[in-house]
Amino acid sequence: MKMKKIIFLLLCAPCFWLTSDAQSVKYCSSENVAIKGYDPVAYFIQNQAMEGTDQFTTEWSGSKWKFISQANLDRFKKDPSKYAPQYGGYCAYGCSENHKSATDPKAFTIINDKLYLNYNLKVKQIWLQDTAKRINAADLFWPALNK
Repeated sequence: MKMKKIIFLLLCAPCFWLTSDAQSVKYCSSENVAIKGYDPVAYFIQNQAMEGTDQFTTEWSGSKWKFISQANLDRFKKDPSKYAPQYGGYCAYGCSENHKSATDPKAFTIINDKLYLNYNLKVKQIWLQDTAKRINAADLFWPALNK
């Protein structure tokens, strides 16, 4: 019986390693601060881009994240991937074109409870013309872009 468990673990171990690598996201950051210091939770709760403060911060996925309140920080800590922007905070439109670009935190959309950022407000308008197509393309390109 013990040998079966060992064999099972040895066979499954590569699956766990692949899963952890696939979920590791390199976030776009400026001086190691994600979203240029904007609060990722505020996009969902306040429906606007709001700059966080040094008073409410946490480290996650290799970046410092700032928040406008303790409540938003607590929400983020409970489920960071729920609030973190898609494609590592890089421009969603750019990812759909197979390249990474920095973003303007004010150029955001929330689609199906996911946060997407764009290079600027002009690019956001292009992004909004066909988000479903753009998301599908970005989802395909992101694994290679995230390396």
